[in-house]
This record gives sequence, C-alpha cells and structure tokens, in this order.
Amino acid sequence: MSLQDMVEYRPALIRFFRRKMRDVNDVEDLVQEVFVRIAVRQGSAVENLGGYIFQTAASVLADRHRRRTVRHADDQVPFDTERHSGSDFDAGRVAESRETLRAVASALMTLPERTRTIFVLRRLDGQNYKDIAVHFGISVSAVEKHMVRAVNHLLTSPGCTS
Repeated sequence: MSLQDMVEYRPALIRFFRRKMRDVNDVEDLVQEVFVRIAVRQGSAVENLGGYIFQTAASVLADRHRRRTVRHADDQVPFDTERHSGSDFDAGRVAESRETLRAVASALMTLPERTRTIFVLRRLDGQNYKDIAVHFGISVSAVEKHMVRAVNHLLTSPGCTS
C-alpha cells in the first residue's frame, strides 16, 4: 500500500469508524491501526485494495470490541470530582472500616498458610480455581474446600462482618 493509497482511503475509513462507534475520540487511532496492519502484512499485490482495507477495518473494530469486552472498559465510570470528592467521608465510618480491615487481616493470619495463600490468590489476585490448583498440585475441588474454609473462618471471626 502506498502513501497515496493511504491518503485516498483515510477519509472513507474515518467515516466508516464514525458510523460504527459511539466514542469518536478513538477513530484516528483505529484508522492508524488499519494502516499498520496492512503495512505489516504487505507482501503480495492485493487485487481489491478497497475491499481489503475495509475488511481489515472490520477486523480492527471487532478486535477492539473484544478487548473492551474482556477488560470491561465500558463498565468504568469517569471520575467526577463533585460526585467522588472525599469531603463526604464520615470519620466514624473510616475508623470502623479500618478496624474491620485489621480484624480481617488478623483472622487471615490465623488460617493455615496454604488456605490463606489460596484465599489471597483467588480473592485479591483474581486467579481462577484451575490455575491455583495447578500451582499447588492439588485438585480444583481441594481449592474450593480451602476457599470455603477461609470464607467460613472470616465470617465467624469477631469484627470481620458488619
């Protein structure tokens, strides 16, 4: 693809992405991604350049949607200083939360090391049961039992629940 081809197809690609997307701020990035993909794959002559460009554009759009879905990008809320300002924190609530956190940390430390580590890997690091099972060389069922033990321990420990 030549520079002339890029200049020629750029406006059409911009229109294509603007029709397909709610957020037009990413349009230029997507157009650039199309040109990068085509430049990387450059090797043989393309019979229908326009079709190839727009097929690549559709692929870029699908990949973007897939990435945003996996990362839950559309679930995120922009930070609003008025709505999220720290001025509405109640000192009593903050102190109570700190006490609960201390109680949970203390209760976690009383768990057997393997159970505690499995709980942390799952709940804090977000690892799935299968990966944890492979890491420890145990069955997924054993990981589930460790998790049940940890959660029950936390639920019955004083100061851990509100």
